[in-house]
Amino acid sequence: MRDYQIITDATCDMNQDLLDKNNILVIPMDVKMTDGEEFLHYPDFRNYSSEAFYAKIKSGVMASTTQITPSKYIDFFSPVLDSGKDILYICFSSGMSGTWESSMLASNVLAEKYEGQRVISIDSLCACGGEGVFALKAAENKQNGMDIDENAKWLTENRLKLAHYFTVDSLDCLKRGGRISMATAIIGTALDIKPILYVNEEGKLVVYKKVRGRKTSLHYMITLTKETIVDPESQTLYITQADCADEAEEFRKEVLREIPCRDVVITKVGPVVGTHTGPDHVCLFSWGTGRIPARQG
Repeated sequence: MRDYQIITDATCDMNQDLLDKNNILVIPMDVKMTDGEEFLHYPDFRNYSSEAFYAKIKSGVMASTTQITPSKYIDFFSPVLDSGKDILYICFSSGMSGTWESSMLASNVLAEKYEGQRVISIDSLCACGGEGVFALKAAENKQNGMDIDENAKWLTENRLKLAHYFTVDSLDCLKRGGRISMATAIIGTALDIKPILYVNEEGKLVVYKKVRGRKTSLHYMITLTKETIVDPESQTLYITQADCADEAEEFRKEVLREIPCRDVVITKVGPVVGTHTGPDHVCLFSWGTGRIPARQG
C-alpha cells in the first residue's frame, strides 16, 4: 500500500497542535481587510493574531476571502507527490464555496503529470471545526490501517453523520454577510433573538431555530446534540469559538455535565469563517445519526 498524506485547508479551524499530532497538512488561505491589510492565514495565526483580527471586526472593518485556485493546489500538492506519497484532501463544503471544484481541476492536472499516483479530493460538506473534526477522523482511519480508497469511501459514506450546531450573540456579521436581512437583524437585536444554525445535508449554513437569549441558545445546542449523538462515551466533542474564550470554557463545562463524552476540546475560529459569523461565534460538533434530529423545531 502506497503511503498517503492527509491535507485540509485553513477553514478547518483546528488547533495547530492537533494538526501536528495527527500529521495533517493545511493549505493557508488569503484574507483581505477592507482597510487595505492582506495576509495569509494559517491555523497557528502566524501572520495575523486572532486578537488583532477580531478587534478589527468589532470596529466595523470587514474581511473577504477567495477560494483556493487550481494553481495554488498544484503548488501545494506537488511536493507531497514528489515525495512519493498519494494525497487524501479534505475540502471545505461545496455548499459554501467553489473550492472543491478547484481542487478537482488541480487533481486532474496532477494525475497526468504524476502517472500512477493519486489525489483524492473529498467534499466534506462540512465547515469550520466540523471540517477539522472530519480531517481528524481521516487521520484516525489512516492510523487504524485504512488505505486511501477505504478511507475515502468511509468518509464519503459517513460525512452527513457529523453534526454542526452554531450560534452567535450579535447579528451584525450575519447581516453584513447577507445571511439575514437588515430588518431581521434590527428586530432580532431588539428582542434578544439568537439564531441556532447548522450545516445541512447540502453543506449549506442555514437557520434551524431562533431562541431568546445567549444562554438559551448555547443550551439549545446541547439539546440538539443529545438528540443526535451516538455512543458519546467513545467521543471527544469539539467546540470552536471566536474571541469568546471564557464563555466557551463555561459552555465546555456545561457540555461535560450534560453529555457523558470522553472529553470536550475547544479550538479557535479563524478569519476565513470568523468574518462571516463574528467574534461571538460558538459551535458544537459531534458524530451521530445525522445533521439534525428527526423531529423538526
